[in-house]
Order: sequence, then C-alpha cells, then structure tokens
Amino acid sequence: MSITGTLIIQIIVFLLLVAFTMKYVWPPIAAALDERATKIAEGLAAADRAKSELAAANAKVDEELGKSRNQIASLLADAERRAQAIVEEAKGRAGDEAAKIVAAARAEAEQQTVKAREALREQVAALAVKGAEQILRKEVNAGVHADLLNRLKTEL
Repeated sequence: MSITGTLIIQIIVFLLLVAFTMKYVWPPIAAALDERATKIAEGLAAADRAKSELAAANAKVDEELGKSRNQIASLLADAERRAQAIVEEAKGRAGDEAAKIVAAARAEAEQQTVKAREALREQVAALAVKGAEQILRKEVNAGVHADLLNRLKTEL
C-alpha cells in the first residue's frame, strides 16, 4: 500500500474513533465533569453562606458580650453603692452607739460624783460633830441634833 492509502485509512479510523468517543465516551465524562462543577459551585456557595453566618454570629456574640459587660459594670456599680451605703450606715450606728456609751459613762460618772460628795459630806459632818464635841467637851447627841446636822450637810 501506498502512503496515501494508509493515510486515508488512518484518517477514516481516526474519524470513526472520534465519532465513537463523541457518542459513547464523551457524554458520561462531560456529565461527570458537569456534576463535579455543580458540586463545587454548591460547596463554594455553602462556604460563602457559612462565612456570612459566622460573621453574623460573631457580630451577635460581640453585641451580647458588650451587653454583658455593661450589665456587669452596672451590677458592680450597684454593689459598690450598696457597700458604701452599708459602710455609712454602720458608721452612723457606731457613732450612735458611741454617743450612747459616752452618755452612759457620763451618767455613771455623775452618779459616782454624787455618791462621793454624799460620802464626803457625811464624813465632813462627822468630823464637824467630833470637832464641835471636842470644842464643847461634851457629847453631842446625833439623834437630837439631826436637823442641824442635815443643814450642815447641805451647806457643805
């Protein structure tokens, strides 16, 4: 055979091979490629949706964190004010209690002073009676002169 005949037969065989490939082999490959392209496109779309949902969730989390921080700051400020009020109230109570204790101590001191004065008056009266007795060289009856002694006590 000549080269031209071989070439023509090869062209015919090649065209038959191309026709067979285009009819039976190419459609399943093209379908698989199209299906794969569709899956990839769906995956990319899902990734974009997930990315936007993640951004929205992050924004919501940031917003909730801000609200929580504000709420916590408010609660801490309230607790600080309440603690300050409790401290001030305790100071007031302590001041009142101290005033009561001081007043009671003053009253007790006054009572002790009055008792001491009374005891001193009685001692001075007794000394005065003894002094007068020694001056007069006779005994003074305390029962008879009780009025006189009482006046003497009050004057002292």
